[in-house]
Amino acid sequence: MLRDAPKFHEVAKRIIEITEGCIIVAHNAQFDYRILSLEFDRLGYPFERTTLCSVELSQELLPGHNSYSLGKLTKALGITMSNRHRADGDAIATVKLFKLLLEKDTEKTIINNSIRSFPKKHMDTKLKDLIRSVPSETGVYFMHNVNGTIIYIGKSKNIKKRLTQHFTNDNRKSKQMQDQVETVTYKTTGTELIALLKENEEIKRHKPKYNRALRRTKFKVQLSHYTDSEGYIHLKTERADGRKESITTYSNAMSSKANLERIIDSYDLCQHKTLYNDKSGNCFNYTIKKCNGACIGEESPELYNLRVQAFLDKHSYKNKSMVIVERGRSSDERSAVLIEDGVFMGIGYFDLHFQLNNLDLLKSIITPMEDNRDARHIIQSYCRSRKRLKIIPLDQITH
Repeated sequence: MLRDAPKFHEVAKRIIEITEGCIIVAHNAQFDYRILSLEFDRLGYPFERTTLCSVELSQELLPGHNSYSLGKLTKALGITMSNRHRADGDAIATVKLFKLLLEKDTEKTIINNSIRSFPKKHMDTKLKDLIRSVPSETGVYFMHNVNGTIIYIGKSKNIKKRLTQHFTNDNRKSKQMQDQVETVTYKTTGTELIALLKENEEIKRHKPKYNRALRRTKFKVQLSHYTDSEGYIHLKTERADGRKESITTYSNAMSSKANLERIIDSYDLCQHKTLYNDKSGNCFNYTIKKCNGACIGEESPELYNLRVQAFLDKHSYKNKSMVIVERGRSSDERSAVLIEDGVFMGIGYFDLHFQLNNLDLLKSIITPMEDNRDARHIIQSYCRSRKRLKIIPLDQITH
């Protein structure tokens, strides 16, 4: 979306003209103002404006809401939103909210008292230097304290942008990291999949103090299957359990339910055979001709199971051997993620002109990585979300 957009320095003068003599209104205004100030700092321009925060005003004028995030607050107030998390959509929603707040504050005393003038707070030179030291590329980054100990590990499709967010955020965790970080190192990966896999492995290896949540397994729900006494294969979602075989895993119950609905719809499966609607009689899909009657015995187990097996063959990694090929860290490089007999083996990079026609040569470029449930979850989730992904079965690569 931003490929052809102008750079900040090309629009900076227009921003100065638009905001001259004005008050900047924003949802969490301090964050937006710090981002603007940082960009003008880089240009050497002393940008100073007053601000009004619609979060602070909403808490004062609209008490009692469970959440004051822009999305939840506007929904609760019946304010329509489009293009959520896009500049125009969020800006228009903020305008509508601000108009409501202006009406609520009939005397305008609360709004006048809420105007803030932030003293010019320059970002620490150390943090600016750290931002300059990293590239705007996909990869994994490591924050180190003065002793060299890793205190935080993250991944991003744009390391520089993500680091800027860390160093301009005002939340407690970000401020602590800003105080303690001394150096930042990084590894470019070329693809988000490898960045996710390396982040997962490095966090488990180093256990940084500010990555507490990600030290644990990321998935909560798994999709499994079993065959009933009549021979029908059932799909079911259940709490993730490493002792049981699973087809794939999900971060939460909501995503597992949504995905199961897509599976039922895509393969014309019976709702009763997915434990999605486990009742007697025919399922709802049968009434709308999306189920062929497995629920009431009209479709034989053999015919029904052909569609279930088609899903399993496509999505289950059990005993599956393949290599996922994507772009590399440069234009003349490609990346490879190797899965052998359902086990994640590792990642590697190879020259654009290298032909993947020899399994021994492929294995020679692979750097081994630990196969664990989180790694498998990452690979499965990534493959589910990418419609165009080059996957080569290993049986197509000769020894």
